[in-house]
Parts: sequence; structure tokens; C-alpha cells
Amino acid sequence: MSDLIDDPTPGENAPEFSVSDLSGAIKRMIEGEFAHVRVRGELGRISRPRSGHIYLDLKDDRAVLAGIIWKGVASRLAVQPEEGMEVVATGRLTTFPGQSRYQIVIEDIKPAGMGALMAMLEKRKAQLAGEGLFAPDRKKAIPYLPEIIGVITSPSGAVIRDILHRLRDRFPRKVLIWPVAVQGEKCAAEVARAIQGFNAFTPGGPLPRPDLLIVARGGGSVEDLWGFNDEIVVRAAADSDIPLISAVGHETDTTLIDFASDKRAPTPTAAAELAVPVRLDLMACLDAQDARLTHALTSGLTTRGQRLRDLSRALPRADTLLDTARQRLDTWADRLPAALIRSVQARRVKLSETSGALRPGLLRRAVDSDRRRLEGTAARLNIHALSRDIELKKRDLARLTTRFGDAATRQTTNWRSKIDALDRLRETLGYTATLQRGYAVVRDGDGAVLTSKAAAAKATALEIEFADGRLPLSPEGAPATPARPAPKPKKPPPTQGSLF
Repeated sequence: MSDLIDDPTPGENAPEFSVSDLSGAIKRMIEGEFAHVRVRGELGRISRPRSGHIYLDLKDDRAVLAGIIWKGVASRLAVQPEEGMEVVATGRLTTFPGQSRYQIVIEDIKPAGMGALMAMLEKRKAQLAGEGLFAPDRKKAIPYLPEIIGVITSPSGAVIRDILHRLRDRFPRKVLIWPVAVQGEKCAAEVARAIQGFNAFTPGGPLPRPDLLIVARGGGSVEDLWGFNDEIVVRAAADSDIPLISAVGHETDTTLIDFASDKRAPTPTAAAELAVPVRLDLMACLDAQDARLTHALTSGLTTRGQRLRDLSRALPRADTLLDTARQRLDTWADRLPAALIRSVQARRVKLSETSGALRPGLLRRAVDSDRRRLEGTAARLNIHALSRDIELKKRDLARLTTRFGDAATRQTTNWRSKIDALDRLRETLGYTATLQRGYAVVRDGDGAVLTSKAAAAKATALEIEFADGRLPLSPEGAPATPARPAPKPKKPPPTQGSLF
């Protein structure tokens, strides 16, 4: 260190140093004496700038030591530092001349014992629970029989073989495996990305989206399982739209992903059992349900058949049900011809009474009377006004005459159509139309209609009327005289035409 010491000024024994020289000397001394140290303390202020480095304070009840973790080291830490955590930091002491302070460059940092690690875990659990990530109403129902199951685990461990074996034994399903690291500094980031990646799949796309996710890992220490306590893993599990089963560690192991998942399984094998039912049990249940359904249908049909037979015995015979209707039809058939004749006669009388008031002579006399009255009145009126009035009256009279003629023509045509329809109905329902269908009417010598064999046997002479005429028969059964043609139906009286 002789080069650092200046020659003494005359009269003084202490050498002089520059600030940089003194800071460099202190730096070399500290780094030489404390090149590798382990420091235990509580983490205080923690700062994470955009550069990726971590600046923090290690403190106890009497002193504070500044620390720094470079970006490359920070990315490899298994446990990220948090304020208030008691840790053991391993590194080397150095100085920062720009601020005249000394600090520790941390190369590794671990919680100071299990108590510190569990305290940090409880603090994180309380924080996430306060945000509602563990609330029961956020949990989704596990599908009864998923088509595709996504498994997030290490592809080289025994866990995936146990899951596939159990699924194959219970109910074979399609399985998509997303390989991840299940411990170490990469565990948390890869598990979170796997959960988010499965949720990003498009339903029905080239790579099908799973209906259920299983996050699985075998047993281990708290440090081995620490990646599943990471905040990013818990948030990814809580935000998953796909139902998720957590199967991390053994039954006694508990991680924060267990609280955020929709279902916790004590082991990976148990997760496979929760994911699918037993195929043989389902088949047995279906067989039992099929047998019950068949028995119920058979029993129901038998019961209803017996009930139908019992009810059919209480019903009357079909012929009995039709007897009354058949008799009523015969009665109405006998009354129909007379009713039609009376109806036609009544309408003919009504038509005659109505047409009597429309005779041309009466109308002509009324018109002549009005004309004479008009001529008498016209003599007393002004000739010009009278002419105008006469012209107006003429036009009104012509219009009324035209309307009256049209109305009379329409009314007469309507009555004629009704009479023709009634006459056609009369001819259709008359006995002459029945003769056209092959029937015949038998009369005795006096012209009375015979309706029984006994009456025909007593008659001295018979006459049979066919559709094309009548055939008289002698008592011996031979024709007596040539057959007379059947009387032609009367034509309807000519209807009255228009009056104008």
C-alpha cells in the first residue's frame, strides 16, 4: 500500500488519500475478508425495478444490511423473497462507492427454517383468500364423464403412468399431456402456462379442448412442492374456465393450488378415480334400469289390457248402439218428402203474393196518376222553374226506374234460382229418382201402393211402375196391357221476367 501514501507534508505525520483511492482500498479489503458469507435476517424493503434485479434490506433489531440479487440469479430462485420473511442469504460483501455504503450481493436465498416458510405460506394464503380466490361459489362442477382429460405433470415420472393406468381400468378416455417441471424454479411458471394454454384451446378445433384438467405430482418436502404455492399458479387455477382437479403430493400434503382448484384429490390415482366413473358399474346400472323399465312396461300393458277388457264388458253391443239412430233415420226419411212439398208450396204462395204487388198495370196507373197531378201543378208554376224541376224529376225518375228494374230483375232471378234448386231437390228426393236406381213401385188395381207380400197376394190385379213406365199384370202374372210410360215430372211454372 506504499503507492497510496503520499509523502508527508513538512510538519505532519498523517498521509493524504483521494476519495476514490480510499473507497477502492476499502472495497478490496471488504471483498477480500468477506468473499463468501451467510447472513441471517428479516427481509425489509424490497424493490423490483424494470431491469429485473432485486434490491432489498436484511435487518435485525440493531442493524440493516443492503442487498442486491442480480437478474440472472433472481430468475433461478426457488422461493421469491417477500417482505417480513426470515431468510438465510448466501453471497459476498462489497461496497458501492457512489453512495459510500457496503452491501451484500446475494447468490442464494432460502427461508430460515420451516417456521419462516410456513409463516410466509400462511400470509400468502390469507391474502389470496381475502381476494375470494378460494370461495366455494367460484368452484365448478366436475363433469360426470369427460370426453377429453388434460393432465399437467412431468411426463417421466410414475404419476402419469398411475393416472393412465387407472383411467384405462375404470373408463378409457382421451388424454392430453402437457409436460411441466414439477419442482424447482421453473415449476410455477410452467404449470401456470399449462393451465392457461389448455384454456386457450378452441372447442372443436384441430386440437380439442379438454373437458377436465388434472394437475398432478407425487409426494415430497415442502420445498419440493413450493412451486404449487406460487401466486401465479393459484391465480391460473382460480381463473380456469375448465374444471380442475388438484392432485399434488400425498394425502397429508397441502398446497395453495388445492384451495383454488375445483376439487382436491389426495393422490394422483384418486384424481383419476374422481375424473371418471367405473365403466362396469355403469353397464350394470344400465342393465338394471333396462330390466326395471321392461318390467314396468310389461306390467303396465298387462294392467291396461285387463282394464280395457273389463270396460268392454260393460259397453253395449255395436248393433244396439246403432238401432236408435237407424230408427230415427227411417222416421226422418218418411217425413222428408211431405216436408219438402209443404215447403215448396209455402214458398210458391209467398212468391205469388209478392209478385202480385209488382204487376205492370198497377205501376202504370200509379205513374199516370202522378203525371196528371204533375201536369196540374205545372200550370201553376213558372215555366222555366217548372222545366228545370221536370228535368230533375225526370232524371231522378229514370234513375229510380233503372234501380227498381235492376232490383226487380235480381230479386226475380234469385227467386227463380231458389225455386229451381228446390224443384231439383224435390226430384232428387222423390220416388221417381229412386226408380232410376233399380227400384219399383207395386200398386193394386185401384192404384193403391202395396208394401207387403200379403197385400200383393190378395190384390185382383197388379201394376208395377218402373223408371221407364208401368207394367200391368193379370191375376195369372202375365202383362195385361202395354206398359204406360211413367208420368213426366211437372215443369215449374214460368217465372215472371223484368217489368221494364
